[in-house]
Order: sequence, then structure tokens, then C-alpha cells
Amino acid sequence: MRNASLRLAAWQPHAVALRAPDRMRDWLTTEGSLTARLMAHSAAFRVRRLHQQAATCLADEARTIGLPRRGRVWEREVLLECDGRPRVFGHTVVPMGCTASDWPLFSALGERSLGTTLFYDPLVRRGQLEYARIRAGHPLFRRVRAAIGGPEDTLYYARRCVYRRHHGLLLVTEVFLPAVLDLKRATTQQNTK
Repeated sequence: MRNASLRLAAWQPHAVALRAPDRMRDWLTTEGSLTARLMAHSAAFRVRRLHQQAATCLADEARTIGLPRRGRVWEREVLLECDGRPRVFGHTVVPMGCTASDWPLFSALGERSLGTTLFYDPLVRRGQLEYARIRAGHPLFRRVRAAIGGPEDTLYYARRCVYRRHHGLLLVTEVFLPAVLDLKRATTQQNTK
């Protein structure tokens, strides 16, 4: 039964419940667009799409996106990179029952940021953030390691949020990599010519 519990994260309504270091908690509780904040902290920001395909949702996602049990979803996974280094692993699921009018740009995002779409669409309603620690044994832990490597004993902090547009639900999970703590606000360079 222990292995089954590892596939579930204990999602909390408050970041303080994670007992994350202060600087990590600051990133977890970012208001507004995380993409905008990452861009402000780097000279070069990039979304690197890992995949976008039909999949089965994770065990701890089904109820959150209105499914009675694990089911088929559209899944997108990306790395958000600042100055050539991955800082955040993004995992998004959309129930198969959602239509193109619910999320018209989702299938055509490519390597564009989902955040830039969500935060500038007046029809999108953001739900409450939830927070969790992601450990070895959780499927997202394995996916992060497959994407970037790293030791088996790493503890990741994550947040997730449901977005609504028309009748469609979309769940975005962001796993913050330790390298996010290395970021400092980028200085703007003045063109003196």
C-alpha cells in the first residue's frame, strides 16, 4: 500500500504547510503569471515543450478536473528555462470532453507559454492554488528526473491550479526545480547608441 500512497501528493491549500524555505515559498506563491516573473529574472526565457499528447491523468488529478476516476486527457509537459537552465517543470492536463471552443489555443501552443494565454484571456477564471512536496515514487518526480536528471533523494516543491473557460477545465501543475533559487532579477540593459 505504501507504493500506492507515493503516487498521490498531499496537496495543501496553503504554501506554509509545506515548510519550504522562504525563498522557495516566495516562488510558490507568485501572484499573477509565473512566466512573466521568470522573464523578469532572466535575460533569455524559453519554453521547451517535452510533449503534448493524449494520456491518462495522474491518480491525484482525476477528481480535481471533474473525472470520477483516472481517465483520458490531453497532456502537455514543458520545461521553463531561464538563461539556458531549466527552472520549472510544467505539467498540464485537459479532460478529453473539453472542446476547442473551451481552450481554442491549447492544441497550437507549440513552444509558447500557456501562462501568456491564460492570464490575458478575459474568459479564463483562475481557481485556488494548491501546494505539495513531490518525492520519489510520485509520477511527476519520475518525469522531472527523465527530463533533467538529478539525484533520487531530491525533494521538489510544486503548485497546481484549475483554470476554467466556458465549460472547460484545465489543470496546470508547476514543479519548481532547485535552480529557480539561483535567479536574481535581470537588469535591463540600456541602449546607449
